[in-house]
Amino acid sequence: DVQLQASGGGLVQAGGSLRLSCAASGFAVSSSAMSWIRQAPGKGPEWVSSINRFGLATYTVSAKGRFTTSRDNAKNTLYLQMNSLKPEDTARYYCRKPDDDSRGPGTQVTVSS
Repeated sequence: DVQLQASGGGLVQAGGSLRLSCAASGFAVSSSAMSWIRQAPGKGPEWVSSINRFGLATYTVSAKGRFTTSRDNAKNTLYLQMNSLKPEDTARYYCRKPDDDSRGPGTQVTVSS
């Protein structure tokens, strides 16, 4: 079974940083495209970033230059390094395996102003 467990969220002041992790099991992150999405209260899901099988990452405009997606194939884990956080980044963050829409329970990120 595919399982995705995101962690690393928390409460941080604006301008701060967090690193989210997504531990995967049941498949190899090195052979699958992966994404980060987020959902703020009362809003729909928003795509944040993706990384393809070759390690090329893409970002939404609001994340570009502040967020970095990477993976550790040996640990079978996906990461989202978030710097210069803003209150509008407050949301629940999920890692997602696009080809079957698997996603875990997510991790909450709250940025205070």
